[in-house]
Amino acid sequence: MPLPFAPWFLWPFSARYAALGRLLILFLVLALALRLALLVLLAGTAPAPAATLAALMLGTAYDLVTATYWLLPFALLTVVPRRRPTRPAGPVFRAFATTLYALGATVLIFNVVAEWLFWDEFSVRYNFIAVDYLVYTTEVVGNIRESYPLQWLLPVVALGGLAGYFWLRPGLRASFQPDAAFPRRGAAALVLFGLPLLLTALISADTGRLRSSATADELGHNGIYQLFAAFRNNQLDYNSFYRAEKDDRTALRHLRPLLARTGEAFTHPQDLTDITRRVVGAAPDSARRPPSNVIWITVESLSADFLTRYGNTQRLTPNLDTLLDRSMAFDDLYATGTRTIRGLEALTLCLPPTPGYSIVKRPHNDGLFSTGAVFNGLGYRSRFLYGGYGYFDNMNDFFGKNGFLVTDRADFGKEEIMFANNWGVCDEDLFNKALRVADGDAQRGQPFFQFLMTTSNHRPFTYPDGRIDIPSHSGREGAVKYTDFAIARFLRDARRHPWFVNTVFVVIADHCASSAGKTDVPFEHYHIPGLIYAPGRVAPRRVSGLMSQIDVAPTLLGLLGAAYDTKFFGHDVQQAPPGRAFIGTYQQVGLMRDGHLTILAPKRKVDAYTYDLTRPGEQQPTPPLPADVQDAVAWYQGAYWLFNSGHYRADGPEAGQEARPVDGTPGGRR
Repeated sequence: MPLPFAPWFLWPFSARYAALGRLLILFLVLALALRLALLVLLAGTAPAPAATLAALMLGTAYDLVTATYWLLPFALLTVVPRRRPTRPAGPVFRAFATTLYALGATVLIFNVVAEWLFWDEFSVRYNFIAVDYLVYTTEVVGNIRESYPLQWLLPVVALGGLAGYFWLRPGLRASFQPDAAFPRRGAAALVLFGLPLLLTALISADTGRLRSSATADELGHNGIYQLFAAFRNNQLDYNSFYRAEKDDRTALRHLRPLLARTGEAFTHPQDLTDITRRVVGAAPDSARRPPSNVIWITVESLSADFLTRYGNTQRLTPNLDTLLDRSMAFDDLYATGTRTIRGLEALTLCLPPTPGYSIVKRPHNDGLFSTGAVFNGLGYRSRFLYGGYGYFDNMNDFFGKNGFLVTDRADFGKEEIMFANNWGVCDEDLFNKALRVADGDAQRGQPFFQFLMTTSNHRPFTYPDGRIDIPSHSGREGAVKYTDFAIARFLRDARRHPWFVNTVFVVIADHCASSAGKTDVPFEHYHIPGLIYAPGRVAPRRVSGLMSQIDVAPTLLGLLGAAYDTKFFGHDVQQAPPGRAFIGTYQQVGLMRDGHLTILAPKRKVDAYTYDLTRPGEQQPTPPLPADVQDAVAWYQGAYWLFNSGHYRADGPEAGQEARPVDGTPGGRR
């Protein structure tokens, strides 16, 4: 007797598939309910009705594909032979099946809650960030515990799982009844296990992409599907997936004039694989070591629009606003990405954001041409100081293998920690540690370059009480204001140390607090503040003109008068801002220039938009400009080849290593 709640294509077989059919229905209903809930969460920023309808239809397709994979463990139970097909299932089978289905229902409810929270934080479905969260469970679980009311969320998940189980119970009871013989079960198994492969061949992560709205595109996806797609696509071969020159030599030839600036000369002008240039520097004696110490503060998630100077009316950053007026301030500075490790990559390696994971997390990322290598070559001691545990996002390994001595939370004594949450010590503790380390280097007569990474402007947004007028754990605005307070206090404390008069300070964000927008790469969510401060040494000025994170280190070295060899893609903006910026996501990379944003995407797609820096949120599709496409390809294909071939190492390709040929063929490090 066919069961009305079993999938139609299984009706001829037996009641054993009743529970499977109910689980499929539960999966699809929860996926649709989540999609509608996210649509409500968008409120006034929801896509147009036509785009919303397309997202719902596309979402159903992705839900079905994902469900076929989700059902595979449960489908295995339909193939397992019983003692006798003509007798009901035994107690062991019943207990195992009941436990598996109850767990499956609970996980589905948990996923709905998790996706809701992830969307609330990032305004997207699961992506590479979620993959990272599965890897770094200690930090993430602790952060979730401190950020969300788990005392309410966990009971909701448990009750939801229980309700799901009661929905599945009738199907389970039916599936325990006498069963069909193996030939019929085998035929059904072919359908159940073949369907995922068939649907995967027909539908990929890019199928049915809704170009009219990035938000609708995210709504149309399935979070579980996106999670595994992100895990699978963590690194993309540029030449295989993106618009590229026919060979790497052509790209490198076009790249060279884009890199060269006044005051720089290629050390090997005939060798396309060597982009090393000699920067003469302002010092009379090119061998003289620049005298200034450097303390570089990279601030977590500090969007430009948090500052009064860039339109904020909440007075969250009174100290940074004042500091901007006393510094060389970069008004049109853009981050290269939306994650801390992408910012660290740009600030230390001065490279555009090549597709996939940041280089900070890639294999073979040691001995690269970095700010640490440059400063060490000038006689400095380079240090990376971080308030959290630096194994997160591979930071300790990356900095330790690229010229920096590493100090992280594990190096803080109990007496050095006034306040900490699961993400790290508060910014004041980090800055106090930096003062002590600087004192030690100064007493030894050692010039120092400190690269600091803050943590307080990160969920759960907690900080010491009594510092500012916004209570701890009340939201990002309070965390921004506390970070502003801590930086001002640090600079006041630093003034009391003898080395202050001989020190240059850099303050810059790693990325913005939000990356979601109406388009895939919304330029306004890459605008960050940045400044270089040194009273009596760096004259206050406003630098207006488009520039990138990768330009800050070359500008700093120019201010120090350093003579050095460089492979940096960034430029010293003292001459003039380069008038271009690089922004991107994990899969899309872009070039901003002269009011045009050119986006290179997988499958060799090229999109373009017009933009106006004074009108955030407004990007209009436009035909790509051939010159912009050619330059974008040269920047990104060249950067990809130089890293993967080993030619972006501080000392060139590794000794004994066969470098990847300069014709785009496979070889060398991957």
